[in-house]
Amino acid sequence: MTGLSSPVPRVQLGSDGPLIGLQGLGCMGMSEFYGETDEVESRATLERALELGVTLFDTADMYGMGANEAFLAPFVRAHRDRVVIATKFGYARSVERPDDWSLDNRPAFIRGALERSLKRLGVDTIDLYYMHRRDPGVPLEDSVGAMARFVEEGKVRSLGLCAVSADELRTAHAVHPIAALQSEWSIFTRDIEPDVIPAAVELGVTVVPYSPLGRGMLTGRTFGAALGADDARQNFPRFSAENRDANARLVERIESMAAGMSVTPAQLALAWLYARAADMGVACVPIPGTRKRKRLEENLAAAALRPGEDAMQALDPLAAAVQGVAV
Repeated sequence: MTGLSSPVPRVQLGSDGPLIGLQGLGCMGMSEFYGETDEVESRATLERALELGVTLFDTADMYGMGANEAFLAPFVRAHRDRVVIATKFGYARSVERPDDWSLDNRPAFIRGALERSLKRLGVDTIDLYYMHRRDPGVPLEDSVGAMARFVEEGKVRSLGLCAVSADELRTAHAVHPIAALQSEWSIFTRDIEPDVIPAAVELGVTVVPYSPLGRGMLTGRTFGAALGADDARQNFPRFSAENRDANARLVERIESMAAGMSVTPAQLALAWLYARAADMGVACVPIPGTRKRKRLEENLAAAALRPGEDAMQALDPLAAAVQGVAV
């Protein structure tokens, strides 16, 4: 099972948002972080994704320091009635300050970030606007209150948060309904399961897992080739020399299971995520990132795959064995 035979199903975003494809597309790598980019193939991948039922396209103002939003702009405008564009604010990083990873959630900063994103994307309204990370120095109520005003003004349709706790999600939701929560969730990273997922179910929040393929680790391909000098994963603990071999052995177990099921490791990893989300009763729209049509089609086919109970049980303990923290 390596290709997609029919368009992906749809699910509602939040409690009253639009119907969106059951899998989105993370667009970050089309501009930065994961090595050399290919603009022509990336644009072809965007078009193919839309053809196959993907509607949620994910970016952020700090990806390429605005370049990723600008890259997506022609595609978004050409298909405005079909594309649900999600972007984020929160990092102070900019062209002028590329190494500034500080956070700023002050209402005035958010206002400026929104206006810049609208301009780069060339749209009047952002469909899903996320707080990229929480700045603990600013009351959450102030930040979400500012975001809520954008909805009132018609500049944003739905609000989202990234990587927050269950209590923070509830606090924010009390200020304004939160449609989506974006957090890392995969076979190898399951921190949100005990508390955050139940809160999302309680509040009717759609979970949007980022890095559902472990930043490429769960595809089985990452360990087969050296990472380039401009690949940010060189600095991630799970890819470090001291952790690499142990994690590679875990990936080999996934590869072996996938081969026995006639699927790819990536498809098994995504199918596990869909099955786990169903078990927990939460709406789940993962956003694996890719720049290639072939990988896109491979990932989308996973939405129709159903791992058996034996496979789920065999994969269950792997997260506890992973070496190195997620970042």
